[in-house]
Amino acid sequence: MLYVVTGPPAAGKSSWIQAHATARDIVIDLDLITRALSGPGAPAWNQDPAQLRVAHRARYAAMDEAYQLCHEVDVYLIHTMPNGRALARYKRLNARIVAVDPGREIVMQRIAAMRSPEMERVATRWYNARHRLPQPAMPQASRAW
Repeated sequence: MLYVVTGPPAAGKSSWIQAHATARDIVIDLDLITRALSGPGAPAWNQDPAQLRVAHRARYAAMDEAYQLCHEVDVYLIHTMPNGRALARYKRLNARIVAVDPGREIVMQRIAAMRSPEMERVATRWYNARHRLPQPAMPQASRAW
């Protein structure tokens, strides 16, 4: 099964996957991919644009391959704000869309504490477009931050 995990930055998408995925499952998380492709000591968030560029290419390649395997293993894909085209593809793949949202206030506090100010704009866009997405799978905080 393909699980598309969506939500604003710092919502706990990776934590949701950690709580549900097994060692046999495939997890496609841009933050994890970027860290894997970066040198020692690279930040967990707010990565260098060159590292992100390479990580995006690796993510797309991983997605293409994983779509072919989602009938054999569970695939967890983080996609913060899927557009209509992506949602149509996920529907064709019989994906389960999971929205992780502990609430705008918590998200904005986490962004202020851990992320770049640019992520506030991304979170605001996510909340403004939220009406297109399923109800949250996790309405409470994912963990103590």
